[in-house]
Amino acid sequence: HGLGADYIEQDLVLTKDAVPVVLHDIHLETTTNVEEVFPDRKRNDGRWYAIDLTLAEIQRLSVHERTNSKTGLAVYPGRFPATSGAFRVPTFEGEIELILGLNKSTGREVGIYPELKSPEFHHEAGMDMAKIVLDILRRYGYSEASSPVIIQCFDPETLRRIRSDMASPLQLVQLIGENDWGESKADYNAMRTREGLTIIKQYANGVGPWIPHVLDVKSKKKPKPTKLVEMAHALGLVVHPYTARSDDLQAPFTSLKELIKALQDAKVDGVFTDFADQVIALRGSPKN
Repeated sequence: HGLGADYIEQDLVLTKDAVPVVLHDIHLETTTNVEEVFPDRKRNDGRWYAIDLTLAEIQRLSVHERTNSKTGLAVYPGRFPATSGAFRVPTFEGEIELILGLNKSTGREVGIYPELKSPEFHHEAGMDMAKIVLDILRRYGYSEASSPVIIQCFDPETLRRIRSDMASPLQLVQLIGENDWGESKADYNAMRTREGLTIIKQYANGVGPWIPHVLDVKSKKKPKPTKLVEMAHALGLVVHPYTARSDDLQAPFTSLKELIKALQDAKVDGVFTDFADQVIALRGSPKN
């Protein structure tokens, strides 16, 4: 919020008692000390799942910068020290209240951009993640198409349900990944065609593609825009690619400045980033 972001993203997963918490993964061991606190909660696959712990149990955990589960070393060593501080996993409601409070105290209107993580996984456990999240958003006044909230998800069926079955007017963004990532059963290659984008237009307001879907990074020359943004804009869809990181640049880019300039040339409408202040400085005026 202090770095000037227009929207703040919340990756959401559910606890055993169906409370949305802000975590990037359905697993806990790479960003918390769950192994120490609940050594007996490990599943047969060797991983600890948020859905196996109640909110009260998860709030006993200490949060740290992401570490490699094999080496224990920080994935991004130049960021916040992985062994410092005593931080807790925030709830979605707690983060909404924090952002609304900062909006009031600063006079800014920073929106929220929640991602529904692995909704089918939660559905198999008997939890309707979409309904739970929509109910919370409604309680906090996010109920109109003009509300400063964008819901994103890799699973198209979940977004279709939100738009059709739940008749939500909120802004929706279809995330687009690679088929081998296993984010959902969807065919993301098909989504990046004109026909696929036309289908997305029926239930969503925009797409969130991986940066290499927007820029041809396989080219040995300066990466050129693909046709994705042009096709999406022709259908009235906004395009918000992910994720611009100065410490994890997609080859052949050697600086965040180069990457942001290429995304601007591709005419994207926004970008997910871990470095909001740097991107805002490179962006210049929002109209540019």
